[in-house]
Amino acid sequence: MSDNNVKVRFAPSPTGMMHVGNARTALITWLFARSQQGKFLLRIDDTDLERSKKEYEDAILESLTWLGIDWDDFARQRGRLDRYDACIEKLKSEGRIYACYETADELALKRKVQLNRGMPPIYDRAALNLTDEEKQKFEAEGRTPHWRFKLEHTPIQWNDHVRGEVSFKGEDLSDPVVIREDGSPLYHLCSVIDDVDYGITHIIRGEDHVSNTATHIQMFEALGAKVPDFAHLPLLSDGEGGKLSKRLGSLSIVDIRDDDGLEAMAVVSLMSRLGTSDPIEAFTSVQPLIDSFSFSKFGRGTPKFDPNELLRLNKKILHETNFADVKDRICIADMDEEFWNTIRPNLNKLSDANEWWHVINGPVTPVIDDAAFIESAAALLPTSPWDETTWKSWTDAIKTETGRKGKELFMPLRQALTGMEHGPELAFLLPLIGADRALKRLKK
Repeated sequence: MSDNNVKVRFAPSPTGMMHVGNARTALITWLFARSQQGKFLLRIDDTDLERSKKEYEDAILESLTWLGIDWDDFARQRGRLDRYDACIEKLKSEGRIYACYETADELALKRKVQLNRGMPPIYDRAALNLTDEEKQKFEAEGRTPHWRFKLEHTPIQWNDHVRGEVSFKGEDLSDPVVIREDGSPLYHLCSVIDDVDYGITHIIRGEDHVSNTATHIQMFEALGAKVPDFAHLPLLSDGEGGKLSKRLGSLSIVDIRDDDGLEAMAVVSLMSRLGTSDPIEAFTSVQPLIDSFSFSKFGRGTPKFDPNELLRLNKKILHETNFADVKDRICIADMDEEFWNTIRPNLNKLSDANEWWHVINGPVTPVIDDAAFIESAAALLPTSPWDETTWKSWTDAIKTETGRKGKELFMPLRQALTGMEHGPELAFLLPLIGADRALKRLKK
């Protein structure tokens, strides 16, 4: 059942490249929206003016486009600071945001004492008891406050689309810092204000945000807004089930495309099915993934991300890809459909096509261990024109002449003609090599 009122968002910060974990969240959010005929908002969370960079934003847009993820609306936070200020002033006047004057060292000491006493490191709300005189004294010392959102000490509950019933007690959570000492707002409150203003109905993110969600729910309520639905996805692990290493975890989509030369649909096929009850398969179109999408298929277990699985899917996708879909992507001027169909079953990556082009057109270094056998084979080489039947008629003649069969017959011919021990079927490869090149290689 679809719902045209569904509106979701993907909100990356342009402070680094988009990696596989981000891409998975973006993809699942997008698949959900498309499965519901809903709207997908791309929001650039760039309030961190120091770390946000144009090249990272460009790379994020490029990565999403390469993966086939499009968006219905676009927004950025940087131009909305006045709106955040207005909401913040309202919450301050209502006593839901309060000033705190502790230094980082003082807060660290408080946490250490609490932990040593076996207590949870929850902020003690000492700032709420400060008198105006005490605040003035701190400010006279040159201290500027950071500001916290005051949580209600009541139960916080929601029905998560992945985790099921989730509940927290307000008193078990620290009042989150929402404004830095320099006056700049932090992610939490800006994100909630945006979600309210853009009418976001569902928020999909990693399970590392579960406790943040508990505090955000109270922020939605404090702003007088409807609380969205939530889905928290288990974070990816490595192939052995351990924490995703920095190298794998920071594997960027740009690296996967440019350095590894993988197909976008290999990434989409893997990331859309990881952690679900559906089998991981190679898809050449995203539509079946949209049609089959359901949060009910996502488990609570930790999905294992294995780069070797990407390569396996990549091979299968290429083996099913039509010439029309790759002809403009391969830098081989006179490549035709016959060449593509011949080499396609032997490709791991699209760039391998260039290697097979050189095997066909040369120069290659023939491998000849039995010169007498190859000389006999060369003498029996059929005359042009050649087609798919040439290989059989030639090898039948060699078999009759020499008595060789099976691997003893075929492998020396493959090595002499291509310099390799494996490759496309020679019935299809031989006509592409052609009589002149084949004869030169056999007589080398």
